[in-house]
Amino acid sequence: MTTIGRASLCLGLAIVAALNLPSAAVSAEERVVNFYNWSNYMAPDVLEAFTKETGIKVVYDTFDANETLETRLMAGKSGYDVVVPTAYFLQRQIKANIFQKLDKAKLPNLVNAWPMVNQRLATYDPGNVYAANYMWGTTGIGYNVAKVKQILGADATIDSWDIVFKPENLARFKDCGVHMLDSADDIFPAALSWLGLDPNSTKQADLEKAADAVAKVRPSVRKFHSSEYLSALATGEICFVVGWSGDIMQARARAGEAKSGIEIGYAIPKEGAQMFFDNLAIPADAKNVKEAYELINYLYRPDVAGKNSDFLSYASGNLASQKLVDPKILNDKNIYPDEATLAKLFVITAREPATQRILNRLWTKVKTGR
Repeated sequence: MTTIGRASLCLGLAIVAALNLPSAAVSAEERVVNFYNWSNYMAPDVLEAFTKETGIKVVYDTFDANETLETRLMAGKSGYDVVVPTAYFLQRQIKANIFQKLDKAKLPNLVNAWPMVNQRLATYDPGNVYAANYMWGTTGIGYNVAKVKQILGADATIDSWDIVFKPENLARFKDCGVHMLDSADDIFPAALSWLGLDPNSTKQADLEKAADAVAKVRPSVRKFHSSEYLSALATGEICFVVGWSGDIMQARARAGEAKSGIEIGYAIPKEGAQMFFDNLAIPADAKNVKEAYELINYLYRPDVAGKNSDFLSYASGNLASQKLVDPKILNDKNIYPDEATLAKLFVITAREPATQRILNRLWTKVKTGR
């Protein structure tokens, strides 16, 4: 190639490069936030509205077990900017320096936080330094009302863990389908509460008693899963589940929308039930921190939090949103419990690694039947 040819080529490449500069700049300036949330845990159009308002694209992934999230976070470089750990996982993740402290000056909407929720959440995150509550709920019993009446009689009441942990009781629902959460941190505390033991017990003997109680009803459980039961209950595929309040309420709403004639009930057992908190946090190695703050602050707007509470049938940690929540949701004591119900709810705190290993081993043994 001649000198003139090389010069012409260089000029041509320079022109092409110059022409491409605007699109390259636009690409570099694109704002993104990577959000890792629980499945079935966001009202439709909320994230789209956030993008339309802020110009920030949301890359949205979901999980259905705290262990899945924790594995990603503990490995480091998860790639996420906002995540939603449950409080007892949040507690030990804080100790492992997984999260960065929240700069509350960048979260003006936190003024809307519910003091009662913050007080209870402080058990895990003293001073509410690392996380803001997204939604909270209870672990209880969901059931097909017609099937319960058919099996137990028209006057039957579901109000006790007896229906779950007495083998002869749960066996009556085996044919119409029983699911349980695939979560030792939900099922074992329920069993401990039923046994009259501390739901937070770390004694191996107590944990083995809880595992034994679950193992005895294991033959009646069709599946251990933490998300499939929502749809299965709504469609009548199953009739009974130990699950999360909001999911069961969503199943009730779906059944109503489908006009299938299926009525779903939910019970917080009289022996006590677990109150859990799912929270918004920013990983220490998040890349899009500014965008993470904008997303959390947006989710804490009363209108947005209210929309999520309406759709999810979970109580929001945003007190101001209650003025905007559908009265049917707000006045449902299974979603927004009254003081008497709150008094019998317990919380689960993080366990030491050795205890957690015992718990995991016992849970695997229960699920596999080995």
